[in-house]
Amino acid sequence: MWAVGVLTYILTVMQRTSLGVAGLDAARRFGITPGVLAAFVFIQVIVYIAAQTPAGLLVDRFGPRVMLVISGVFLTSGQLTLASATALPQAVLARILVGLGDAIVFVAVLGLIPRWFAARRVPLITQLTTIGGQLGQILSAVPFLVLLHHAGWSAAFGFAAAGSALTALLAAAVVRNAPAGGWSPAPSMSLRETGRQLRDVWGRPGTRLGFFGHMGTQFSMMVFALLWGVPYLESAQHLSASAAGALMTLFVLGMICIGPVVGMFTSRYPARRSWLLLAVIAADALIWTAVLAFPGPAPHWLLVLLVVVLSAGGPGSVVGFDIARTSNPRRNLGVAQSMVNMAGFSATLFVLAAMGAVMTAIGGSTPEAFRVAWLVQYPVWLVAVIGVLVMRRKASSVGPVSEPEQPVRSVPQQLRPVGRLRDEVLDQLEQGTVIDPLRGPQERPVGPPYAVVSTE
Repeated sequence: MWAVGVLTYILTVMQRTSLGVAGLDAARRFGITPGVLAAFVFIQVIVYIAAQTPAGLLVDRFGPRVMLVISGVFLTSGQLTLASATALPQAVLARILVGLGDAIVFVAVLGLIPRWFAARRVPLITQLTTIGGQLGQILSAVPFLVLLHHAGWSAAFGFAAAGSALTALLAAAVVRNAPAGGWSPAPSMSLRETGRQLRDVWGRPGTRLGFFGHMGTQFSMMVFALLWGVPYLESAQHLSASAAGALMTLFVLGMICIGPVVGMFTSRYPARRSWLLLAVIAADALIWTAVLAFPGPAPHWLLVLLVVVLSAGGPGSVVGFDIARTSNPRRNLGVAQSMVNMAGFSATLFVLAAMGAVMTAIGGSTPEAFRVAWLVQYPVWLVAVIGVLVMRRKASSVGPVSEPEQPVRSVPQQLRPVGRLRDEVLDQLEQGTVIDPLRGPQERPVGPPYAVVSTE
């Protein structure tokens, strides 16, 4: 189940980044300027942000399986439209469709994980899922680009569309929302009831703690990776295209290496998750301060350190999802995690636009313009840190959220391997646990002669 979800996510990241690697070809095909081409990034991010909450509601209502199929339909339609597009309006429609499909996938895959894995494994599996997504960037940067240059625009994007169509079929055939009896859809609600549900989820301090944590950890690495990283390295730091490309490769490798470490730390020390968020934010702010303090190009070793530190932002932002997961009942997981996901992308969009405006006002992609433009990150970090500190205090003072009982797997126990049997027993011991927004699942033996274990 999870493997199909991860495959879907990998191909979705490929679809998301495919136009970026085909930027020069797109400019020639549609006769557009670099400024208009950059607008495609903004359109896709705006659609992604706008669709997050509806996607979360739909995942809770219809389940991850159905939404993975629907996502595949959107992605396939978008890439097929782009494959045949010869005018700008068609290309814009194509990226809107891709943005809609992209918005659904991650929330749907995250919805599968806590239903198919023991609670203590969820942070690590979530990190592995996000790491798997990075393979999509490799697919777009290597095989997709080779196909684009050898077979042409229509063949390359048509091949990409076929990949999403295949994963949609796999999701329909293989994926199940949960083990037998382990999933029930959220009830159909009126618009007023939906609004009440959104207020309830947002009102939980753990949701807002995850929101501000995701905001502070993700946006800097996203801005660097999506748009301004390579131009900054080449223009302001005077690196060659190959050297800049090598640093971006290191960026992806850093995420792959750091992700499992963060996942294991989160599982082992759930009460320290907010400190981990603050540490990632502090590291980002410190490394940028060190790089921007140089009047000229920074030393190469410092740029390497910058890329490594920024690569921790992806795994760090996933901690926000884990806090939201342990702060909300399972029937609200899709909504809660979509709210958290909005944070980093909203901050990314703001910083992307603000940096563009600053550089345009100062005089373009000059070293001085970049130095001033990167400063717009600091107010966002400040807002995120204040949010984390305030919500952490509120989360620790609010009573724990009851977790619904976990379903018992239908496979006979005597047929399970020893390790799986151990996990099943521990899972069933977790029935009736309480969820502390900061510490995660806390054991609560049910019934006399036991007493409730305090989470204070």
